[in-house]
Formats: sequence, structure tokens, C-alpha cells
Amino acid sequence: MVRNFQRVIGDEARRQILKQEKRLPDLLVACVGGGSNAMGLFYPFLKDKSVKMVGVEAGGRGIKPNQHAARFHGGSLGVLQGTRSYILQTSSARCSSRTAVSAGLDYAAVGPEHAWLHDQKRVNNTYIKDDAALAAFMKLARIEGIIPALETPTLSPRS
Repeated sequence: MVRNFQRVIGDEARRQILKQEKRLPDLLVACVGGGSNAMGLFYPFLKDKSVKMVGVEAGGRGIKPNQHAARFHGGSLGVLQGTRSYILQTSSARCSSRTAVSAGLDYAAVGPEHAWLHDQKRVNNTYIKDDAALAAFMKLARIEGIIPALETPTLSPRS
């Protein structure tokens, strides 16, 4: 359901690039918290094998326990809210602490469809640490005049 709400982004991106460039993009890049933003962009292009897709997770302070929110790079397979996915969890299957400069990216798991696409090697996933994300944010704002939507940092004890 959430993927379909976010799909407006991917449908519009597809329409615009075909109209302007008369071809599909080479690469799509989207942030991954729970995965709905990425799935919304990626979904209209899934059958287009020439289009590479990269999901970017919140690397926080680095890929160390309780210091990031990169499920594919520091999590493990498990079940959360009834779905099989990659989860940041303890050895007793409890959600572990996580942190990211963007509160919306520190969800404990990735949506099941995004996890499946990762396992199928259709989407590659990487991460970016908070300091690099903030530097890119500032550079984009300064050079392009674009102010990205960086969510309020998490203000809980885990940050």
C-alpha cells in the first residue's frame, strides 16, 4: 500500500525522463529507511533491466552496533510485524538500538519487497555515514540552491 502511494514519484520520474531524454535513466538512487521511498521510485522501472538501482541506508556514526541504521550492512534476517526482512536486532531477536541523522531512516527493518529485491540482486544497497550525508546536503544547497528534505535528527537517548 505504501509503495503504491510513493509510486507517484517513480511514475513521474519515468514520464519526465522519457519525454525529455527519449530514453530510460541509467541509474536510480533513493534513500532506504523502511524502503517505501525507494520502492516508490524503483517500482515503475523494475522490469527495465538496463536501469540500475541503488538504495542508500543511514550509516549513522559507522557500521558498529547501535551506531547506524543500515539493515543490509549490519542487520540480519528475521521477522518484524509479520514480515521476513533484514532487521537490526539482538541475538535474542529484539530490535536493537539504531541511530541516524534523519529520524525517518532509522526504522528497525526494511520493507519485505525491498528485502526481496536485494536478495534477488535487482537492487544494490549501500550506506552513507551521517557526516558525509550532511556535507552532501550542504553542498547541494550551496551549489544548486536546492534544499533537500532532511528530517529532524533523532533526539532520543540512542542518538
